Amino acid sequence: MYKLLRLLGAALFAFLLAGCESPQPSFKNTDVTGSDCCHDFRLTDHHGKLRTLADFRGKVVVMFFGYTQCPDVCPTTMAEMKSVMQQLGPDAKRVQVLFVTLDPERDTRELLASYVPAFDPRFLGLYGDLETTAKTAKEFRVFYQKQPGPTPTSYTLDHTAGSYVFDPQGRVRLFARYGDGGANLLADLRTLLKQG
Repeated sequence: MYKLLRLLGAALFAFLLAGCESPQPSFKNTDVTGSDCCHDFRLTDHHGKLRTLADFRGKVVVMFFGYTQCPDVCPTTMAEMKSVMQQLGPDAKRVQVLFVTLDPERDTRELLASYVPAFDPRFLGLYGDLETTAKTAKEFRVFYQKQPGPTPTSYTLDHTAGSYVFDPQGRVRLFARYGDGGANLLADLRTLLKQG
């Protein structure tokens, strides 16, 4: 009988202890928490300022890789992000959207400065030289490849369509898939903002 009481007491203690742990959030997008990629970057923003992930500590960061002459995925994603920010209302000030160009040969600082804020003035365009772009894409496991066009400067880029989301502590948490209209991302951003 004493053994049974000890066993029940241990089980009750374990149950109560488990109840004290904060539950893991349930996300709509792909949870990549603890991934061994996406640790940092060193890129210049469209104002000419060198940026790293640490600059945005305290905010939820949504990071999308694309290029300004993209015919479909990029403008659609940016328009969805604009809508998400509008729906967040006052909480939008705690979110930073970053557009990282995969096409530094054509996407100059001036072009990024007119393209990116056209969706939302709070959005930042980031760029690096060819080597830095390749290094950053590799760190973030982003695929991109030129597809020739009719002229040497009219190429397109095949690239990963999706966004990385970081929590306010700068940890990568989600890979947001392209093409759901932003509804899942909105829900996940609200979850991360509640966590602080």
